[in-house]
Amino acid sequence: MAQTRDKTVPTLQAFDLVVHADSPPLAAWLSQHLELQRYRQLSDLDDTEMARLLREADLQARDLLATQGFFNPTLNWTRDTTPNQPRLRKVQLDVKTGPQARIAQVEIHWQGDIEQRPEAAQQRADVVQTWALPVGEAFTQESWSDAKTQALRQLLSERYPQGRIARSQAQVEPTKNQVQLDITLDSGPAVSLGPLVITGAERYSSEQIERLARLTPGNVYRQSDLLEAQQRLVLSGYYDSVFVSLDPDSSDNHRPVKIELKEALRQKWVLGLGVRNESGVRFTAEHTQHKVPGLEWRAVSKLAVDRNLQRVGVDLLAPPDPSLWRWNVSGQYEEEKFTSYTVNSQRWRAGRNQLSERIDRAYYAQYDAANTTGDQAGQRESVSANYAWTWRRFDRLPFPTQGTGWGLELGYGVTLGANRESFVRWLARGLWLVPLGQQSGRLALRGEAGSVVSKDATALPATQLFIAGGDNSVRGYGPGTLGVTQSDGTVRPGQYLSVGSLEWQRPISWNQQRTDWESAVFVDAGAVANQPANLHAKLGYGVGARWRSPVGPLRIDLAYGQATHKLRLHLSVGFTF
Repeated sequence: MAQTRDKTVPTLQAFDLVVHADSPPLAAWLSQHLELQRYRQLSDLDDTEMARLLREADLQARDLLATQGFFNPTLNWTRDTTPNQPRLRKVQLDVKTGPQARIAQVEIHWQGDIEQRPEAAQQRADVVQTWALPVGEAFTQESWSDAKTQALRQLLSERYPQGRIARSQAQVEPTKNQVQLDITLDSGPAVSLGPLVITGAERYSSEQIERLARLTPGNVYRQSDLLEAQQRLVLSGYYDSVFVSLDPDSSDNHRPVKIELKEALRQKWVLGLGVRNESGVRFTAEHTQHKVPGLEWRAVSKLAVDRNLQRVGVDLLAPPDPSLWRWNVSGQYEEEKFTSYTVNSQRWRAGRNQLSERIDRAYYAQYDAANTTGDQAGQRESVSANYAWTWRRFDRLPFPTQGTGWGLELGYGVTLGANRESFVRWLARGLWLVPLGQQSGRLALRGEAGSVVSKDATALPATQLFIAGGDNSVRGYGPGTLGVTQSDGTVRPGQYLSVGSLEWQRPISWNQQRTDWESAVFVDAGAVANQPANLHAKLGYGVGARWRSPVGPLRIDLAYGQATHKLRLHLSVGFTF
């Protein structure tokens, strides 16, 4: 019996479109958006139909270029038949964009309550001063839309949640390559906060919700106040989800505030299994009891175990008072193996803290005890009084693109034992994210410095001294490998710490679209010593990648330690400051 074999017949292509322009990215953008591309596979196109499609493509190309501010382009279309393939045409578009139109005038007008209210003068001035498309800037349809959106967002952010754009016009003068912008913002009536309407409160009291929200009836409506209230409620740990908004069904200018929440379970277990390049597989367990019977405090118990670290601890946290201060008691036991020594330590702490979106404060008394292997003196102990302060101003968390953060820890203490030695300990740290532009990313500058001032620092527990190296310190070196080198070659913690880092983070695009990935190039430097003159920095530098994961930023870094001449892989998740 004869057999037949199916043969795949290749699809004939009607034409191949090539676009040339003054700017290669613009040429690629035009080629991607021209509807003419849809007809490339129609092999039965005749010359008449092709001519019609090119006329339509010419009009569309001019419209597309106009959205980029090019109102006087020169377009040249050519068609050639491909040799040996008479049915395949080569269509070429040569574009000379001409000068890009620029903003010649901006007029911002007002309607509604904001037009006459003296208290709103600063809000009007802010919209004008931060207008995103000022005179002299190049015009594009996207930048025009973004500028209007930003102005409306500023109007809605304070006092006027019903604001709208009443009128907007971009008047083009093609012969002069100029654009005049005109926008009218209608504020509507001024709105203040009304009573709180809370839904979903069953396990935890409404009084606690009101304390955390801090939204006083009668205050002027500010969108940021509602967002910060929502943030405080979520960060409290008592609620799995929170939504704070003005009542949309109310037409009263003194509008009720709706707080809709889902409470966290009274008890919760979280188990984790991960891998760290330094210590292999790590198992973690965390148990939260949101309302300890008879105490009404929250208790969080944690366990972490891997090849180099075994840690167990408990943290008791009281409900917040009207000023959001909370009593806190905690204890922790830890055994950690470093490259050349092991530290067994325990830490007990009692005090108060106040957490907010911008500023965290804490003051507490602390007991430390640590025993370092190879130390003939045995366990060292100390008690201290401490104050910690953190200030942060980042544009968005947990994926900031710009902003600054500063932190300071101060402590005064005394060692325990036969010979008591007083000491002062301080640690300062900072992070500065500097934007370089939408495509160029940002610079991240990080610094950390600290010291322990004491006549005899050898009497202090190792946990009160400083050690460096690792994921969030000097990359290219293992945790605890940058310290004071002893006569036997071991590395121990020291009295002085200095660490700095410069990193360039740049977005990664694919098919002209930004992805959730960024590249990074960095250099770190750091040192630990017992005398400031001995702070000789060791360098680590390398490349890395950043991913916007569901649980926060994932950092993957490959770093080279200049002092060790070795490469190290560093992995970490989350943004904390």
